[in-house]
Amino acid sequence: MILDKNTAKKTAELLLQIKAIKLQPNDPFTWASGLKSPIYCDNRITLSYISIRNFLRQNLAKAIEEKYGKPDVIAGVATGAIAIGVLVAEELGLPFIYVRPEAKKHGRQNQIEGHLEKGQNVVIVEDLISTGMSSLNAVEALRNADANVKGMVAIFSYGFEKAIQNFKNANVDLTCLSDYENLINQAIDTKYIEEEDLETLIKWRLNPSKWN
Repeated sequence: MILDKNTAKKTAELLLQIKAIKLQPNDPFTWASGLKSPIYCDNRITLSYISIRNFLRQNLAKAIEEKYGKPDVIAGVATGAIAIGVLVAEELGLPFIYVRPEAKKHGRQNQIEGHLEKGQNVVIVEDLISTGMSSLNAVEALRNADANVKGMVAIFSYGFEKAIQNFKNANVDLTCLSDYENLINQAIDTKYIEEEDLETLIKWRLNPSKWN
């Protein structure tokens, strides 16, 4: 679910503007999973642009307050959402923690880094949602630590049906600033891509594992 249409449109515009999201229907990317994709998203680049970084910080904070109220703690998902999570926590004047994909093998062997008390209300910040599995792994870790996960906010979601189902099954509410549909509309409106590329991008989103 997006925060609102205006924010979704503006977020898509900014991500395309700085090439945080690249669309290459005729020259696909290869994801770490091995999937071929006409789109690649790297929201970490937004940290290098002060006005865009501020826009994301303010609107993620707004999404949290509007959807979930003010939690006790903000949690970022390592590693991509640590920096933006800190900025959001600072905007809201809240403590920050982050969640690793798994517990460290050495030292204190933490999976959750930072101070978290049992029963505290937590909202998770993510930079990108694809299938949602790594994000939901963080939810599970926090729930195992007896935290009350109120929901999750993210900069961008591909809007895969699999992700929607995964979040539903895990009973986690997700709010995104923008998504694939708004991105494609913005890319067409600004001539970032041509009309003939639209069918390719739609087909990929419907079945990314079978797309070639």
